[in-house]
Amino acid sequence: MNFERRDIILIVGIFLVILGITQYIPLYFSALIGILLYFGIKVYVGRKRRMIENDVGEGLCMECGFKIIDDKCPNCDSN
Repeated sequence: MNFERRDIILIVGIFLVILGITQYIPLYFSALIGILLYFGIKVYVGRKRRMIENDVGEGLCMECGFKIIDDKCPNCDSN
């Protein structure tokens, strides 16, 4: 879980959510919800990114869009 530039936008958004729910529940509960939201979103995005990287592998063929295996496209290079 690396800190990236777009995490600043995530932190600001969660801070605004914390401010919004503070009027209904105490501050320490809303802060706990904000922390859980941040780490939950980070874990979800990390798993999704890893899944996409595993699906893509070495890359995609520019002609047909298939996954490249051993530097060859199984669809285009089969001839």
